[in-house]
Amino acid sequence: MPKFKPHSGMKKRVKVTGRGKYLAEPAGKRHLLEVKSSKRTRRLTGSVELAPSETRRVNKMLGR
Repeated sequence: MPKFKPHSGMKKRVKVTGRGKYLAEPAGKRHLLEVKSSKRTRRLTGSVELAPSETRRVNKMLGR
């Protein structure tokens, strides 16, 4: 059986907290920012905790 390799892209996108929860930046703040309102871009600033459904997927990708 081949050795399991964790998803290197996911390692870069997600931060694990001390309690094992995942923090990630919300999507939508990379480009086309002129179109988006200031209120919207401010709301997208910072990190948010991932939903439980996403957590299962990330665990699998990171081999946890």
